[in-house]
Amino acid sequence: MDVADRAAASDGAFDGAFDWGLLEPAGADGGGLGDDAVLAAMIAVEQGLISAWAQLDGGAAPRVDRVRIDRDALRDGVRRDGVAVVDLVRQLREQVGDDADRVHRGATSQDVLDTALVLASRDALAAAGRELAVAGRALAALADVQRGTPVIARTLTQPAEPTTLGAESAAWLNAVTSALEALGGLAYPVQLGGAVGTGSAFVRISGREDAPRLLRAALARTLGLADPGRAWHTDRSPVLSIAAAAGHVCAAAGRIGRGLAFAARDGVLLPEHGGGSSAMPHKKNPVDAVILIANGLRAGGLIATLQTASLSFDARPAGEWHAEWQAWRGLLRLAVESAAVLARATADLVVHAPDASQPAPDADGDTAPDTALAAAGAVVDPALERFAALEGPERADRQDRIGEGV
Repeated sequence: MDVADRAAASDGAFDGAFDWGLLEPAGADGGGLGDDAVLAAMIAVEQGLISAWAQLDGGAAPRVDRVRIDRDALRDGVRRDGVAVVDLVRQLREQVGDDADRVHRGATSQDVLDTALVLASRDALAAAGRELAVAGRALAALADVQRGTPVIARTLTQPAEPTTLGAESAAWLNAVTSALEALGGLAYPVQLGGAVGTGSAFVRISGREDAPRLLRAALARTLGLADPGRAWHTDRSPVLSIAAAAGHVCAAAGRIGRGLAFAARDGVLLPEHGGGSSAMPHKKNPVDAVILIANGLRAGGLIATLQTASLSFDARPAGEWHAEWQAWRGLLRLAVESAAVLARATADLVVHAPDASQPAPDADGDTAPDTALAAAGAVVDPALERFAALEGPERADRQDRIGEGV
């Protein structure tokens, strides 16, 4: 009897779900990237292609219904065909009956799955951007209020020289701002190239040499994605750009998580609502900080997978493209989770500042020079101004670019 069988036999509660959060403390935050969400994006792409064809030739534009999808048959099809699109197309064509030839017309599986994952990326990273902005506002307030609160900075784990809690918070804020800038600079391109990227089936079906260009543009408009002016089936630079931005979110949040964990260790910043311990009930662990660190550490391996898989070959490689799917989605989940956890963590901090009546010591135990603290305080305003530039008049435009990829 395997683990799943034992779980089912023990209480009847095991439902066969592969990942329901047992080992993913922030899994609920990334729940919008489950199989059903990706399936919905795939169906949106198929519906978008139907609409694009209708715009090109004035033909029928039947509507497909994701509620009627047989997931068991789809799962069997994935195992049989190696990709979910084959059986999905079969089911959608059955739905529309006489208009079956309008479904997936001239497209290939990679067109649908690549574009669906781009759609998922756009929505996931838009959510991450909103959470990062919340965290940024909390860090900006912390940096402003604590700009004169003295603490000892460390280098290579050892006490170095005086700084302020505001200056450390400003450094964290700068990391958030950089991640938001990375998200705002992303493009989310549609993928449409047909069997080998040339769009020859679109030309053959329509009798128009410009059909690939027109269909790609129409599909991009319908889905709210960018038109890259080309097929990128073996040029994985769009995937790497998305991965880099998602990784940037994880790295920024993970770096702040480390800072929060060390600050809790030193008794400077503590979570108001810490986590418990099975062995030491007196502890109030900085669980959010731990999750942020863990997610940041995990992200690098997923980025490495996508980077390695980008060395594509032929018109569709055997294995490299397939290796991307879970790594791509997994990285998006980590970015969304990290941003959401960071927003909660920065809203849950309690400052335990040193006694203001006592002069702050420097690394040697002597009184900290005023010049050191003044220099530390001076880094706060530039960080606040940089973040405010994103939160000001440019904020709406930035959110549009994060959400629409244009």
